[in-house]
Amino acid sequence: MALCKDLFLCLISTSLLVSFCSAEDPFVYYNFEVTYITASPLGVPQQVIAINDKFPGPTINATTNNNVVVNVRNKLDENLLIHWSGIQQRRSSWQDGLLGTNCPIPPKWNWTYQFQVKDQIGSFFYFPSLNLQRASGGFGGFIINNRAIIPIPFDTPHGDIEIFIGDWYIRNHTALRKALDEGKDLGMPDGVLINGKGPYRYNDTLVPDGIDYETIEVHPGKTYRLRVHNVGVSTSLNFRIQNHNLLLAESEGSYTVQQNYTSLDIHVGQSYSFLVTMDQNASTDYYIVASARFVNESRWQRVTGVAILHYTNSKGKAAGPLPKGPDDEYDKTFSMNQARSIRWNVSASGARPNPQGSFRYGSINVTEIYVLRNKPPEKINGKRRATLSGVSFVNPSTPIRLADQYKLKGVYKLDFPTKPLTGPPRAETSVINGTFRGFMEIILQNNDTKMHSYHMSGYAFFVVGMDYGEWSENSRGTYNKWDGIARATTQVYPGAWTAILVSLDNVGVWNLRTENLDSWYLGQETYVRVVNPEATNKTELPMPDNALLCGALSKYQKPQDISAAATSINGTKLKLFFSLLMFLCVVIFH
Repeated sequence: MALCKDLFLCLISTSLLVSFCSAEDPFVYYNFEVTYITASPLGVPQQVIAINDKFPGPTINATTNNNVVVNVRNKLDENLLIHWSGIQQRRSSWQDGLLGTNCPIPPKWNWTYQFQVKDQIGSFFYFPSLNLQRASGGFGGFIINNRAIIPIPFDTPHGDIEIFIGDWYIRNHTALRKALDEGKDLGMPDGVLINGKGPYRYNDTLVPDGIDYETIEVHPGKTYRLRVHNVGVSTSLNFRIQNHNLLLAESEGSYTVQQNYTSLDIHVGQSYSFLVTMDQNASTDYYIVASARFVNESRWQRVTGVAILHYTNSKGKAAGPLPKGPDDEYDKTFSMNQARSIRWNVSASGARPNPQGSFRYGSINVTEIYVLRNKPPEKINGKRRATLSGVSFVNPSTPIRLADQYKLKGVYKLDFPTKPLTGPPRAETSVINGTFRGFMEIILQNNDTKMHSYHMSGYAFFVVGMDYGEWSENSRGTYNKWDGIARATTQVYPGAWTAILVSLDNVGVWNLRTENLDSWYLGQETYVRVVNPEATNKTELPMPDNALLCGALSKYQKPQDISAAATSINGTKLKLFFSLLMFLCVVIFH
């Protein structure tokens, strides 16, 4: 074949060709080179994780049902995994990028993720999932657009703007995890970044000179979609734009009932879409603010992210005090009531023509109930650990899903307690045994003194209730059984509970964790193992050919020749490879 001048492109098996030819949905391709760079977001040079020399990294832009191919080259000095937060990888936890399901990508290796964003729309982000690496960067946006035939429940905005907010430390991730390993707290962060940059100098005393800040330029009279993600370490942030209303429209793949907010609390790991109309006069620029919540130290005043909203016809710089956040020092229900006000838009179409709210979750019988309680970190075997229901998760050297594939025994236990342990805490690899096509109720009870947010991979769950105090059977009488928001990350207030319902229709091994990086690192997570007793590729895709092997299987892992062009696929070759496959499909089957 004259087209196959490159040996790499000639290595196409018939089975691979047939499998790609049968795929009707388009592919999108990305090439990520993950490296360290030196940056000074808070005015002090420090080590930052960048993707393609960018911090934050590039945005993945896909459309419902697209196949996403991301080739990741690890140029860090330690193992790497990229996690696609909120992306429901239907039938394929093999691509989830977490240590319980995937072997890490060693330094100087590359590995290609491939998954389908099946029946999804919305705003998400990706990040490095190992060893607190997200605290040093490596994150970026992940947008899934509607197909053209599916209407969105609002007029098409003039533009899309991504905003990453998060608390930030001048110490890098290796120094932060060293502190945790030594039994210390991380302490107060050094600042809050907006799009990887420090605060605008709104106050000469609180903000030193010479810090680069983010400026977002907009056209007067136009409406923009702002996709805001809290990618921080552990701090809930209140997001607001001076003199502008935030019309909430979507959250992590679900269209919401459209409501105006002057500000909104965004907790660690959460993503929201706001429609913001530039309807103010252009006498000055306007402040964009992300300030810490649920903290009571006056020193936190300096830990505030400030960016600038600049109209193209603006006549002057922003000046004066920042717009105030919520004044709820003596009203601890304000933020919770705001969270309860976020409702699912049951009349809007989602990724498919049928209304997204046609899933009548409130009428489904619950088959499994788990009460998960967290507490402040405690000593287990002499080490400071974080727990869920008295269990601190220990990541196995052989990932759970890989152990299942190779029928390895003793890697994990299917004995995670349905209720919190009454005895001493323990550290082990304990996993929830989920029932395929079951309907699980999970109560997240926060007995810690700080805010937590929890995430479940592979699913969108329904947030049906939250309140202060201890959850009881009577609490179900307060559940929202009609339009509770479906999302992947929910907050649990200190001394309070949040109840979620999840339909276990996605086969695989899926992570359930706190999004607070310090508690996550210390073991506050588990996995939900969902197995179809009838083995079929219709409910779970087979193990990918390029799956990495580690732990008990490491002897089977072939070394990667990083000098060979055939194993280091750059973006151009990746596109050429799949373009050739599509060409051959046309030739052979048409």
